[in-house]
Amino acid sequence: MLQRISQLVVVSAIAGLLVAALTLPAVGGVGITARNIAAGFLDMPSNLETPPPPQRSTIYDAEGGVIAEIFDQNRELVPLDDVSPVMVDAILAIEDARFYEHGGLDVAGTLRAALRTLGGNTQGASSITQQYVKNVQIESATSQEELDTAREETIARKIRELRYAVALEKRMTKDEILEGYLNIAYFSDGAYGVESAALHYFDVHASELELHQAATIAGLVRYPYLYNPRFFPEQTVERRNVVLDRMVAAGSITEAEAAEAKEEPLEVDLDTPPNGCVPSGEPFFCDYVVQEIEKDERFGPNETERARWLRTAGLEIHTTLQPQVQQASQEAVDKWVPRENESRKVSAQVIIEPGTGRILGMAQGRNYGPDESKLGETSINFATDSDRGGSTGFQAGSTFKAITLAAALEEGLPFSTAFNSPTSVSVSGQRSCNGGTLATWTPSNAGDTASGTTHNMVSGTKASSNTYFAQLQARVGICDVMEMAEKLGLKRADGTLFTENENSLANSSFTLGSEEVSPLRVANAYATFASGGMYCEPQAITSIDDKQSGTTIEIEPECERALEEEVADGVAYLLSQTFNGGTASALGIGRPAAGKTGTTDGSAAAWFAGFTPQMASAVFVADPRGPQQYPLRNVTIGDRYFSVVYGATISGQIWKESFQGAHEGLEVEQLPSAPGRFGSTSVPRPPSSEPDDDPSPASDDGGVPDVVGRTEADAVAALEEAGYTVNVSGTRLNSSEQEGTVAAVNPDPGTRLPSGATVNVFLSRGGGSADGGQEDDDGWFRVRPAHTPTTGPPD
Repeated sequence: MLQRISQLVVVSAIAGLLVAALTLPAVGGVGITARNIAAGFLDMPSNLETPPPPQRSTIYDAEGGVIAEIFDQNRELVPLDDVSPVMVDAILAIEDARFYEHGGLDVAGTLRAALRTLGGNTQGASSITQQYVKNVQIESATSQEELDTAREETIARKIRELRYAVALEKRMTKDEILEGYLNIAYFSDGAYGVESAALHYFDVHASELELHQAATIAGLVRYPYLYNPRFFPEQTVERRNVVLDRMVAAGSITEAEAAEAKEEPLEVDLDTPPNGCVPSGEPFFCDYVVQEIEKDERFGPNETERARWLRTAGLEIHTTLQPQVQQASQEAVDKWVPRENESRKVSAQVIIEPGTGRILGMAQGRNYGPDESKLGETSINFATDSDRGGSTGFQAGSTFKAITLAAALEEGLPFSTAFNSPTSVSVSGQRSCNGGTLATWTPSNAGDTASGTTHNMVSGTKASSNTYFAQLQARVGICDVMEMAEKLGLKRADGTLFTENENSLANSSFTLGSEEVSPLRVANAYATFASGGMYCEPQAITSIDDKQSGTTIEIEPECERALEEEVADGVAYLLSQTFNGGTASALGIGRPAAGKTGTTDGSAAAWFAGFTPQMASAVFVADPRGPQQYPLRNVTIGDRYFSVVYGATISGQIWKESFQGAHEGLEVEQLPSAPGRFGSTSVPRPPSSEPDDDPSPASDDGGVPDVVGRTEADAVAALEEAGYTVNVSGTRLNSSEQEGTVAAVNPDPGTRLPSGATVNVFLSRGGGSADGGQEDDDGWFRVRPAHTPTTGPPD
């Protein structure tokens, strides 16, 4: 207490000398002393920067609706003209009645405070200008050291504040200082600035405050905790009445007006605006926007600075989220995978606009919150990658077959590219991107195809035949398929590229979707097909208005051509056939669409990815505790029991219902037709012993001629005569056939194919017996049924 008293006395003395020095001529020793003090005082630094104080940032959807408000301090700036005159009178009466008379140093007030403090009645001595200076220094602090200096209870701090106050009064008007003070002051209970305080306590704007309300708010500044109406309502009322008495003394109100105001009950509303993504109606998209700002170098030199900018600059963040799309998506997710389902399964969906990359919807079957142990609550955004607040991903199943189709078409293979696709096949000789040879792989189907069935791209896609796509991947080259995935923006959800990840490079089953990815990346890859081959980076933000700097950041789509238009259109055509007798037959939405189911081994995860010309989406369902340990078998989700969940069972239904709602009111647009460069879209005809009333265009009723052992010229002539296109491999197989003659053909002899289908011919290098699985120099293989076939789930 003695230290505090002595500080006030010293400050009062300094203030008196400074005023004398600055206003009177030098007279004797006292004048010289005053002049010397003033000279030293005026030599102190005085250029105080007064940036706008921290305020709320707001995230808006594409139609201007508020998604969330993000802030460190609940503050909204208002001009002085938008503050009720009675509020101005109240703050002046209680904090600085001589504000418009002094020059930043209220000597009379300082001396009076010192005398009262000496008498045992501790009283502050700072003018509004000095208080404003202190608050500016606190809010401008960028380190704990600067913050401690701004708050320290020392004579040095008081002197600095006095110097800044004197300088501030010379370059700012009184109204400007008062406006700054009313916007920066803390009014208790988390309310910063007079506008936020008015809304917080009384649910009115600062311009609408009545006398008793203004007096209540003004009384909170001196001791915000002691007078907090939430905890100490009686003290709040007492303080309000003190303010009213000061207003009477200042002549701003009459005693009768004060008496009437004192009769008003406190009745504070305590309406605190929701802060952050937890209370948002679109919490996971909100979190994605926050992550985008904090992780993007465009918005600041480091993550700490970007986070501070977001929470203090009063940003208006305009996003791509379409309310209609988001609502349809969230309703469908919640219907099929309720947030608090006892099975603890989760679903997430992302919907993207082709040709722009704009995220139109992002929904998840969870409540947003930090308590992972609470049923139905998580802060992990399963829709996106781990670097944007997501998980390390889930295997995407047969949705990856679309990538293999794109790689095959890009290399010029026609739709008629056919393989005998039995229940199981053995694939050997595949080479990864690092040059290594992969182990023999034996994929299998599970009921969607039978041994001996021949598929081409059209029928193989319809049936989602694993054995067909295993052979197509090997024909194209697994490295080419991985590189195609990366061209489409796909990568592992942990952030690594497939061609750089050791586990991925050893993964023969890439085409079957054994890589862990996020719905966001899969949806965006499918959006590339829908857009005619234009790849666009996923985009959540369209513009940011920075109210502190007065600037606007416009964010345009980042797009580039990833595929030839005909290749993308070819994939779109093939995927559209899944709705026509394929695995998506029950998922039609009443307008042209393309899509692909996906179920991982053992039904660990189930997916659907699909698109129209206007939207592309990916949906997954799995158990975040571990899909393999908690598969989608014999499970009750919500009030539905499932013996096994496939891609079309839940994910497909979510996609269907969300797309129906999202497209409501939109014009029906057509998907592109099949590009002519890829040939016939006919499916292979199955073998039959019955008379053929509609013979295949192929002239040889026995299917692919058996040309093994014949010369290259004879084999090519026989195959072309049968109506097929011939591809002779540039490398040769070990074979018991004479060197230079045909060692094998693919598909096998006797396979029925449509006219123009491609038959691959492999010549013998001699020197060995044909075993159907011998690798040659280009990594090709020959199909042979597995001795111990296994089964996997149909999509």
